[in-house]
Amino acid sequence: MKEIKSGITSIDGILTAGINCGIKPDKKDLALIYCKTPATAAAVVTTNQLKGASLIVSQQHLKNSPKIQAIIINSGNANTCTGTQGLENADRMTRIIADELGIPAESVLVASTGVIGKPLPMNKIEKGIPLLIKSLSAESKDAAEAILTTDTKSKECTVEFVLSNGVKAKIGGMAKGAGMICPDVATMLTFLATDVAITQPLLKKALLTASNNSFNLMTIDGDTSPCDMVVLLANGLAGNEKITKSTREDFKVFQEALNWLCLNLVTKMVEDGEGITKLLKIKVAGAKTLSDAKQVAMAVAKSQLVKCAFYGEDPNWGRIINACGYSGVLITPEKIDIYFNQELIVKNGQGTNFDLAAVKNILTQKEILITIDLKQGRQQITVLGCDLSQENVSLNAHYTT
Repeated sequence: MKEIKSGITSIDGILTAGINCGIKPDKKDLALIYCKTPATAAAVVTTNQLKGASLIVSQQHLKNSPKIQAIIINSGNANTCTGTQGLENADRMTRIIADELGIPAESVLVASTGVIGKPLPMNKIEKGIPLLIKSLSAESKDAAEAILTTDTKSKECTVEFVLSNGVKAKIGGMAKGAGMICPDVATMLTFLATDVAITQPLLKKALLTASNNSFNLMTIDGDTSPCDMVVLLANGLAGNEKITKSTREDFKVFQEALNWLCLNLVTKMVEDGEGITKLLKIKVAGAKTLSDAKQVAMAVAKSQLVKCAFYGEDPNWGRIINACGYSGVLITPEKIDIYFNQELIVKNGQGTNFDLAAVKNILTQKEILITIDLKQGRQQITVLGCDLSQENVSLNAHYTT
């Protein structure tokens, strides 16, 4: 595999655009992804029982249409808790795009992100769409910026890989997410495209696997958004023999590439979390099951006290073992070992005589590995988390005011 420093438009046949239509005062807020060739599509969405109107409309289109050709995204407004009018507005956005591009309305998806509870300013969106269409190009930068909310930078990546018979293929994507991030099945907004020819069931299988190994293994603030969606489009332009069986080597290569891409985007999201100063990699080893490992790791990653300790560079390991204890997984505290990077902090449930200066130095780093060995089995998992800063509290304390 080879990483390419570009976004979703590195895939042949994909055009994007991003403009400011007035939802936000001075930043791009309306984006469009257009696939010249109708594409096979797969998606995973939030498990939050509260779902945004745009997400509901997109789910219906994914159910009814065998192919997807465009995605319109607005930022600054989540179009959630907006009643019947919200559904009508989301549907209208897809129909306007469809009319402008000359494609079926059900081949258009819609996504929204931002503040909950406010109606979409449809007059601004409708006036902006013609300019959005005219701005379509093979450069993804504007679109990647237009989907952002509290993010400080765009998140894009592409990976190139080789299938059988030497066929070169790519998967590219862009994502947003800096707050309200604690996924379950999907997270935030992530848009992926590939030129691989593959059946829809296998595309969905691959996306679910990749999501479970990336998006579902991170948390920033413990909240799951009502608008979370990951979409993967496959237009088949690579010219490979269509992947129809999961046992084929080509599917395994595709899965590996998709896993890598999703994890890359997830890392970018956590690194850009609202006000964070440290990326925490929480590895739980020695668990009986993967489910147990994830449950313990997530308990530690979500702990506000653990997050505060790492922000303050305080080696308060008691907060970590305490989170293990209330995780809901049956553990033996007297067996647990905890490491900060390679430094052993806790041995068999008790603090060690660790080198305080060395540990303090570790805690100043931007990326820290916390390893928790439960000594109960052979399963292990790594979850991405972050610290909790004063900037994060301030930003969210005044988000709508």
